[in-house]
This record gives sequence, C-alpha cells and structure tokens, in this order.
Amino acid sequence: MNNKKFLAAVVGLGLVTLSACGSSSDDAKSSGSKSVTLVSHDSWAVSKSVLADFEKKSGYKVKVLEDGDAGQAVNKAILTKDNPQGDVFFGVDNTLLSRALDNGLFQSYEAKGADRIKAGYRVDGDKVTPIDTGDICVNYDKAYFTEHKLQPPTSYDDLIKPAYKDLLVTENASTSSPGLGFLLGSAAKYGDDGWQGYWKKLKANGVKVVDGWEQAYNEEFSGSAGGKKAKADRPLVVSYASSPPAEVIYADPKPKTAPTGVAQGTCFRQIEYAGLLSNAANAKGGKALLDFLLTKEFQQDMPLNMFVYPVVDGAQVPAEFTQYGPQAKDPETMDPAKIADNRDDWVKSWTSLVLK
Repeated sequence: MNNKKFLAAVVGLGLVTLSACGSSSDDAKSSGSKSVTLVSHDSWAVSKSVLADFEKKSGYKVKVLEDGDAGQAVNKAILTKDNPQGDVFFGVDNTLLSRALDNGLFQSYEAKGADRIKAGYRVDGDKVTPIDTGDICVNYDKAYFTEHKLQPPTSYDDLIKPAYKDLLVTENASTSSPGLGFLLGSAAKYGDDGWQGYWKKLKANGVKVVDGWEQAYNEEFSGSAGGKKAKADRPLVVSYASSPPAEVIYADPKPKTAPTGVAQGTCFRQIEYAGLLSNAANAKGGKALLDFLLTKEFQQDMPLNMFVYPVVDGAQVPAEFTQYGPQAKDPETMDPAKIADNRDDWVKSWTSLVLK
C-alpha cells in the first residue's frame, strides 16, 4: 500500500522501481509500440525476475512513472486524461475510485483472469480491475504497552479513553490514503450522524495529525524501526495490518515476534485497482500489462514487495503474513457509491473539525 515500499528501500531489496520521463506516446513512437508505461503511486514495486519474465513473454518493455501519493496520482491522471502520461494506471483504491470513474479516466477492458478474482473484490463494469487488498488499522508498539502495564487498544472506542490520551498519530484525511481510510472507517462505524462526535472526542484525547504515512510511521511511531531511531513518542499509529510482518522481515537480526501489533477492531478494508487509461497510446500493450497483474506469478510476488494481499483464487501469501499480519476478520467497509456521495463533504468537515 502507499509508502510501504519505503521499508524495502531502506534495506536495499532487489525491487524494480523505474521512472519514465515524457508520455507513453513518445515511448510508443520511439520503440514501435513495444514500450508500455504504467502510471502509479509511489508504492509500486515488483521483483526484477517477475517483471523480466513478463517482458520476455510479451515483448513489451515496461516503464513505470511514479506520481506521489495515491490521491495526488489520481488527480494528476484526471487532469492529463486527454493526453495521458501512460497506458495503465495502478493504485486507485476504493476511497477514490468514484472520482476516477466519474471523470472518465479509464476505457473498458476485461482483463484475462478476471473470473478468478474473489467475489468480494469484484466491481460492476469493466473499467477497472481489482489487483490487491489490505486493511488500514491502528498499529501499536508492544514494548510501550508492556513497560507501562497497559493493555493496547482493540477498538475505535478504546482510542478515546483517557488511558490512551496523547498516544495516537494519524495521517491527514485530505492528503493521505490511510488517513482517509481511517476517517471512512470511523464513518462506517459510527454512521453519518456519529462520526463527527467521535472525532471531537479523539481530538480532545490528543490525536496528532501529520501529512502522510511515511512521517507518521517512520518519524512519529515509537514501534517502527525508523521511529526508534527518531526517538518517536507515539505508540499508536494509523498504518496497515501488514506493517508488523514488514518489521520482522526487514529487521537485522530478525526478532522472534513482531515488535508491533494491530488493533483488530480499528480496521478498514482497502482495495486497489488498475485500469486501461482513456486515450492510451499503446492500448494493446496496456491490455497485456493488465493481464499480467492478475497472473499467479505477479499476485504471489506482491505481498513481500508492496505488503498487500492478492485478490485472485489460488494465490498464496508468505508465512510471515499469516503469522504476523493476518487480514482483519471483520473490518469496516463502505459501499463505493456511499463514498462517492459523501467523501468530499466528509473531508471538508473533518478538516474544519480536526485541523482548525
């Protein structure tokens, strides 16, 4: 999910994160349409061998243009839809999907293998293809709660209790995908008439708001490797259910147990999609790339690269995910239509309520 790749970059994993300048139209002209460009948020990552296998089989050279946080990338893609920067866009999630669809960002294409997508992740129509899923949840620093002989929170309700005053850091809902997901989770939990009252209590209980995930997790959260180095003092952070496995996998030496945990009652289910951009210069190559994103090879490569879960039947996840970062059993969810109807108004209200 967004900015999760930062953890991999720190330890120099062999991930492919290419950047492309210019448009896919330029690439197509210069390479006889044998170049295909993927536009994504900053968290795209894939193993070199997996990408090389696709390039060999398809004949297309993949270029990747990373364009900031998910919200920023989607907005830029909408602004440039008449002359898109690439052929395929990856990384629009269920919190922003309606904005992309309403603005005609994608053209129709049903990717090969779409019939293998698990029923709970499918969408109506053929404008986008579900690629991965993950849960936005509050993470906690196990050492802090052990030292203070305090039980970590397990629910939204716990976060507004006096025992957890000044302990939580979250991301800005207007600039960050996990921040928006946490807001939507609270709206799903407390309803249209209750979420603002909840945030008033959360603000009174000392919640800290920062711009994005990287700052929240790696600078403010005391349980992360980066937070320890920065002498962070917030033992609760809005992150992902898959963050604890990352803390184990990238640690040297590896701990026997994850130093962080997940408050299972604070989770919101996030789904990421990819689509063939309207006016794509290399639509044929874009279709081949979308097909590739649903292959078992790519789906099983995602967890340890982007720390997300696959959406196709039969794709396996690493043992570390099952042990340290299982998916939430009962996450909050919200119908995309409801998100579309309320998102902008909720963000405005949230900004006025929490940041002013």
